[in-house]
Amino acid sequence: MKGKFITVEGSEGVGKSTNIAFIKAWLKQKNIDVIHTREPGGTPLAEELRYVLLKNREENFNPMAELLVMFAARAQHLHEVILPAIERGQWVLCDRFTDATFAYQGFGRGLELNLITELESLVQQGVHPDKTFYLDIDVAIGLQRAQARGDLDRFENEKIEFFERVRQGYLERVAQEPDRYIVIDAGQGLADVQHDISAQLERLVRI
Repeated sequence: MKGKFITVEGSEGVGKSTNIAFIKAWLKQKNIDVIHTREPGGTPLAEELRYVLLKNREENFNPMAELLVMFAARAQHLHEVILPAIERGQWVLCDRFTDATFAYQGFGRGLELNLITELESLVQQGVHPDKTFYLDIDVAIGLQRAQARGDLDRFENEKIEFFERVRQGYLERVAQEPDRYIVIDAGQGLADVQHDISAQLERLVRI
């Protein structure tokens, strides 16, 4: 049997890392063979491209260049990690995927969504997540949490208006594909967030 491809999405400060660790541990307790990876990144080459994308720099990073680097990293990640794991029957738990590209480069940067769709088709060849957990939070609260962690990367240094557009992008994606997304209110306390995640995971493992 092929494995499942599960992604976790959300903008800054939603608690992705904490809750991905929770999901991974929950699945392992159910004796599900799961690997955890991330985007951009996931392979040595893709991690180098992640560094290029996140590094603070004086030079303006052209949005089109940013988009193409993102998909270059994704192509490497898909073929070296994600697809082989799924074929082996493993579950893949990925911190962000193409939904983030639509939200950040499409809605956030203002690039044409049709262009992103074309690149998605070219690179992914029909591969999409089976389910996506979207951790949603008020943008101002999320940014306060992110800033409290310390040094900010190039994306985290964007203005609040950028992240308002990103959130709107995610919510529009959710509205377009309600069956794929599992929306979690990340503004709750952690125990409540993980209670909601557990309930959804119980349903997911029965599919």
